[in-house]
Amino acid sequence: MKKNIARNKKALFDYTILETFEAGIVLKGSEVVALRQARTNLKDSFVRIIKGELYLLNAHISHLNTTHSHYKHEERAPRKLLMHRRQIDKLLGKVSVEGYALVILDLYFNIKNKVKATLALAKGKNLHDKRETLKKKQADLEAKMAIKNYKG
Repeated sequence: MKKNIARNKKALFDYTILETFEAGIVLKGSEVVALRQARTNLKDSFVRIIKGELYLLNAHISHLNTTHSHYKHEERAPRKLLMHRRQIDKLLGKVSVEGYALVILDLYFNIKNKVKATLALAKGKNLHDKRETLKKKQADLEAKMAIKNYKG
């Protein structure tokens, strides 16, 4: 059972998800405590492969008021993601050759209470694809409302 910390809803809207992976994440103690209180935002975050290693960039993890000033972390610091070498090489090939993007879908605590990230290999949507997504979502919502309000 996993306990969700944060979810990147914008990624599901902006990208078509092709494949998902689980990755560990390197954090400082103050960051883990902040994540336990869900003090994070993944809205504009993305993943890059730098020198054969995965890094989560632009993810915002807030400070807590109780954190000592000496141990405060940088809120938007690049954070290393942990995956097997073969998986990273496979992702590097797909990103560089086929032009796919790597995005974080969510952060969660696994059964062993470790912070994990769901990483997705994704392809960017065009504007008309986004409009179709919105239309489909609106149609589903209207159908649910019609079923709820039906008095038969």
